[in-house]
Amino acid sequence: MKNKWIITAIALPTIPLTLYFLIRRSGYFIPLEYVPYIFRENKYIPQDSHHESLTKAELFNYNKKVSDIIPQLDKTKTSILIEKSKYRLTLYHEGEPLKSYPVVFGSNPKGDKLREGDSRTPEGIFKIRDLYPHPSWSKFIWLDYPNQNSWQKHLEAKRQGKISSLDSIGGEIGIHGVPNNSDSLIDNQTNWTLGCISLKNRDVDEIYQAVSTGTIVEIIP
Repeated sequence: MKNKWIITAIALPTIPLTLYFLIRRSGYFIPLEYVPYIFRENKYIPQDSHHESLTKAELFNYNKKVSDIIPQLDKTKTSILIEKSKYRLTLYHEGEPLKSYPVVFGSNPKGDKLREGDSRTPEGIFKIRDLYPHPSWSKFIWLDYPNQNSWQKHLEAKRQGKISSLDSIGGEIGIHGVPNNSDSLIDNQTNWTLGCISLKNRDVDEIYQAVSTGTIVEIIP
């Protein structure tokens, strides 16, 4: 009996913490570390771009391997620019473009993601939160959506009545491949995801080797 009360006494303080993380993961609870930032500003302030976009619409160095372009690539100096209107992802190294890849997006591709279930791909500047193999799409490069700016836009959209006050902000956005033998989704520019960025598996495999946690990923219209 004594041991039972000891276990209960240890477990009880963890219940609110566990509940907090569950609600936070569901997209209904603003992370505590974002609260001072969000309520300091009255409205969302656009971020400065981290990349200079390519002037031409075609893919850059797509027929070359990254290892051939730059044999000694430093993962800490890479970044990614994703241009939704051009269906293009470009890998940068030290601010210079290395290689572009064709990509597709959420099934409702135009406009910024404001809530869970809108099938839009978020816009803004994010960082890679984690990377891991995926059983269905080869690799998953997890982005830190929703970040502080995502929450700012989400709350402003609620104030303006663009979305319901009960809407969740959503989450689990990343860069990943396609189901096996489904490269045609990319070739035909079929926007099939719920909001993620999708590439051919061989392409996401190459990018996976060139980035790390903390790598900047900028997504523009």
